[in-house]
Amino acid sequence: MKKRALPQGRQQLRLRCHDRRRLIRWGEWTGCPLTLRRCMAVAKVASGQSRAQAARELLCAPSTVVAAVQRYQESGREGLLDRRAQNGRRKVDERFRQTLRRVLKGTPQQSGWRRTTWTRELLVREVERRGRVRVSPATMGRALASVGAHRRRPRPVVRCPWPERRRRRRLWRLKCRAAFARPDEPVLFEDEMDVHLNPKIGPDWTLPGLRREVVTPGNNQKRFVAGALDASTARMTWVQGEKKTSALFIDLVRAVDAAYPRAKRLHFILDNAATHSSKKTRKALEALGERLVLHFLPP
Repeated sequence: MKKRALPQGRQQLRLRCHDRRRLIRWGEWTGCPLTLRRCMAVAKVASGQSRAQAARELLCAPSTVVAAVQRYQESGREGLLDRRAQNGRRKVDERFRQTLRRVLKGTPQQSGWRRTTWTRELLVREVERRGRVRVSPATMGRALASVGAHRRRPRPVVRCPWPERRRRRRLWRLKCRAAFARPDEPVLFEDEMDVHLNPKIGPDWTLPGLRREVVTPGNNQKRFVAGALDASTARMTWVQGEKKTSALFIDLVRAVDAAYPRAKRLHFILDNAATHSSKKTRKALEALGERLVLHFLPP
């Protein structure tokens, strides 16, 4: 009785240990995970394992192992390469990346769009408008990774209503005053900040199944701190309060006045917060006469 010939993918395959290791190293060298998996499938079958056993170890379908062995028997290791490489030129080439970099250096509004931030879909349309091939949003995501782009939240800023020349002139004068401050007329930078008593919780490295607990006071509570930093000596004078009101700024002024008893004048460089120019603040500053001078930053 004649034996029936096995199909091409079912024929016995044997490779020496050295050849199997070399095949796997070649699969790693290609940089393609699918090619590497096909090389590992061939190596396992060539070592004597069944197709089903190799599929279980590689967490893939048995048909994937059968197809990999058949491609190796037909074309050698070159047959294990991803056949999409023969589809033609890559859409995301160096010229595409250069155009993408130029687009990312600007904002959507500078390119005529109404959005304030770039999305993958909008980048696809803008790059296509600049003469490059249209790609899918998923391909655009890979292109963004290839140029080192990251998704970050923009920083909101408020533009100064003053003309640029006037703003720079004011900042230059304040810098000169701080740089050439005299011992009898110290210059101090003043500002307020709020402190949250609830601890800030961020990502943490833990072992599987372990989740740490951070004790908090329950409902978040705020405290406010006002401080004045000496531009020459870096001496800090500060006060605290439960509310960010004119009273907090007045308490700081009195603390600075007591800390510099020999100073002829105290120069404060500060922002344009309403608490710095309220009626209550002006009335309290009148008691100091000309000893305290406020220098406001540009709005």
